[in-house]
Amino acid sequence: MNIKWNFLLLALLAVASISWIGISIAEQSIAGVIISIFALFIIMGYGFTLKKKMRKKGKL
Repeated sequence: MNIKWNFLLLALLAVASISWIGISIAEQSIAGVIISIFALFIIMGYGFTLKKKMRKKGKL
């Protein structure tokens, strides 16, 4: 089993940003919710782009 550390890190960052959405909702911080959702889109988009590039190169 080969662990792809960069994908693990991206997954943990995505989970953290989802958690921050919940925390921001609990704190009633609209700015926090918006920033967390924006961060989630960036992290997930980068992860999918990286996966596509690696698959194209044959490394995945």
